[in-house]
Amino acid sequence: MNDGSAVAAVAQRTPSVKGTLASLSLAMLLSSLGTSIANVGLPSLAQAFSASFQQVQWVVIAYLLVITTLIVSVGRFGDLVGRRRLLLCGIALFTLASACCALAPNLGLLIAARALQGLGAAIMMALTLAFVGETVAKGKTGGAMGLLGTMSAIGTALGPALGGVLIGEFGWRSMFLISVPLGMATWLLAQRYLPDDRPAQSGRTGFDPAGTLLLALSLAAYALAMTLGRAHFGLPNIVLLLAACLGLGLFVRVESRVAAPLVRLALFRDSRLSGSLAMSLLVTTVMMATLLVGPFYLSQTLRLSAMEIGLVLSVGPLVAALTGAPAGRIVDRCGAPGMTLAGLLGMALGCLMLSLVPESFGVGGYLAPMVVLTLGYAVFQTANNTAVMLDVAPDQRGVVSGLLNLSRNLGLVTGASALSAVFALASRAVDIGTAHPQAIASGLRTTFLVALGLIVVACLIAWRRQANGR
Repeated sequence: MNDGSAVAAVAQRTPSVKGTLASLSLAMLLSSLGTSIANVGLPSLAQAFSASFQQVQWVVIAYLLVITTLIVSVGRFGDLVGRRRLLLCGIALFTLASACCALAPNLGLLIAARALQGLGAAIMMALTLAFVGETVAKGKTGGAMGLLGTMSAIGTALGPALGGVLIGEFGWRSMFLISVPLGMATWLLAQRYLPDDRPAQSGRTGFDPAGTLLLALSLAAYALAMTLGRAHFGLPNIVLLLAACLGLGLFVRVESRVAAPLVRLALFRDSRLSGSLAMSLLVTTVMMATLLVGPFYLSQTLRLSAMEIGLVLSVGPLVAALTGAPAGRIVDRCGAPGMTLAGLLGMALGCLMLSLVPESFGVGGYLAPMVVLTLGYAVFQTANNTAVMLDVAPDQRGVVSGLLNLSRNLGLVTGASALSAVFALASRAVDIGTAHPQAIASGLRTTFLVALGLIVVACLIAWRRQANGR
């Protein structure tokens, strides 16, 4: 390429903050839509492939498993090879995998395509947050994080409704096919507006294959231990959990010895980062309870129809979507540490209300605490993400973004298992599906009392960090 054509190429791809945020927002929307849209299609997939629920649930598990196991590795890979290049590859892979999902002739190939789609989503999730640090001024980082949080919430809320409409009108393949034009539009925007970046030049560059493999295997073992059998822990779960602990120990040993580690262990000596990761894990563990316990309470205690349950459950993501951008502006104005604590206090109030609510309060008694809880969560997530990404070294943005997303995913899989077990034990029912309405209500109150304890721990972490000026 001669000098004239090089100048022309750069001119055609002039970085624009608005254009960059638009492409990053669409990437975040796609990855969250990919998570939520498939859940509503599981009954249709079971019928189409004459498969059991245990078989078709791997359409969801495969996607989440790949994201959880690889999100840190792809974040680090972006630091090494260039985030722009890798993000474009991730969007293209997600789009291609979506088409493969729609065309899959059998369940096995559909699950394989969903795993590829999960890899594309992991790249998008890890690198969207990393790009904010290099494209947005520090004083506006909170607003950008709030926008990305809004798009994630929109994708979560839109998935079940959009999937239901598409399946009803065009069949199950359409719920995957819809991501193809969206993915193409996202890729074109990213190609046009994402700024060039080069691999960080420092004395510790290089890929860490041993660390990458050990971390991926450890996370896969943990995720499967928390997922298989749901609330019923058996010997396979225990073996997987022990394997995860062994793998994590080996990972730490390897990372302390290699010249260019996947994750610099010194990062965890920063109380701001380690505290933020711990709070993120605790908070998302609690938020998973709303997805698990809420539907049983609404259907069996309050006797709502499926449509009414769907409407009630959509309120949470809707509140998060409406709160994200304003919360970002408030974080920019008031500072991330204080707003992190404020968001957690709001969540604590929501959990306290849910732990006390009587069945006689009806739908309003459930919705009011949920609105408070979700408002607090939206503020916390925006402030916490901003606090983490604001001062990260440029050559570590990808891996730190990956760690932040990993803490969120680990919270979700932990909540799915641990709080399901709490709910089942507190309800004192062999089969939750046939439990007495009062037992379900008691289970909900106990579950959110435990959730309140987790949020109090997160509040203490945030308070201590703020008291230390961190």
